Amino acid sequence: MRFRPALRPFTALLDALPSQCAVCRTWPTRPICDACVARLAAPVERCPTCAIPTPQGITRCAECVANPPPLDACIAACAYEWPWPEYIAQFKFHGDAGWAAPLATLMRSAPWGEPALEECDLVLPMPLALERLRERGFNQALELARRLAPGKVDATLLLRTRATTAQSGLLRAERLRNLQGAFAIEPLRADEVRGQRIVLVDDVMTSGASLFAAAQVLRAGGASHVGAIVLARTGAPQ
Repeated sequence: MRFRPALRPFTALLDALPSQCAVCRTWPTRPICDACVARLAAPVERCPTCAIPTPQGITRCAECVANPPPLDACIAACAYEWPWPEYIAQFKFHGDAGWAAPLATLMRSAPWGEPALEECDLVLPMPLALERLRERGFNQALELARRLAPGKVDATLLLRTRATTAQSGLLRAERLRNLQGAFAIEPLRADEVRGQRIVLVDDVMTSGASLFAAAQVLRAGGASHVGAIVLARTGAPQ
């Protein structure tokens, strides 16, 4: 099932219904019970500006020290490891509406997640290219954002201006070049970015190239602070 605007009240009802835990099969509970979240999404030490896991006592990863990213802060709720890829795929590629609320709750509960959302002025979902949006039928980042901070979400301020070639197999610098010019601020609303504290939302962060490219556009537009919150972060080096 794919999300459609007319189905919003129905999907909201689905979010509230009890269900069986997808991991341990406990009933009744949420789609993932508290015990499984505590076991499979326990907080770990992460770099504060790219969210990659870091050894204990290391406050910032070497890459961010050498090449500071355009993000002021980056928060990840969990690692992109079992069982999360399976559930993200169900939500992202099969339009399973029931996953939007529990995954957003996981993001909001991540260390510093709630304060970041409370203190920001705008929450912007990472936009999809038109071809991808037509193919998928919805933007998973927007569905997460709507549940993270419904009163602050703006789905039309940050635009995806063009599709890009596949990022897989590219080095970090190549990924950044691939995304140059891929994002823009809505020209008639440029003033709405200046001086604002903004949080970008996405489902999975791999190299960070897409988030960094979007953040650069927002910083160039005058945003005073640009952070990001993602559901899952890969552990691959940048």
